[in-house]
Amino acid sequence: MLLAMTFLYMKGEQIPYKMLSQDAYSQWLGIEILECEIGRCKVAMTVRKEMLNSMNKAHGGISYSLADTAFGFAANTHGNYAVSIETSINHIEALHEGDYLVAESVIEKVNNKLGFNVIEVKRGNELVALFKGVVYRTQKEW
Repeated sequence: MLLAMTFLYMKGEQIPYKMLSQDAYSQWLGIEILECEIGRCKVAMTVRKEMLNSMNKAHGGISYSLADTAFGFAANTHGNYAVSIETSINHIEALHEGDYLVAESVIEKVNNKLGFNVIEVKRGNELVALFKGVVYRTQKEW
């Protein structure tokens, strides 16, 4: 009950925690929120064996999913529901079982309806993927 009451009165940086609590896929990935503030969110996860493709490398959807989660979390910190309308990713390095990945989303520009984000996915200090996304900001408040 206390958890539900907390979310009832949440503000910006609390929204990603609610989103994660209701996101079975991100939970399956093992995503954790490292840092969160208005317009920025940093998340992390470890690549597991069941995330590998036939070449014994992480499936491209894994780094995409981590970046997309960071993207969605940061985009929603402004208090209104925000949904992606365009995304893309560049995979720079192959990923392996046991790799610890960190994705940080920073909202580069926000206007009345749209938000523009760039998300870096890193393994340590090494850039392994670059994700770009545009969100549509709805009128519905969290």
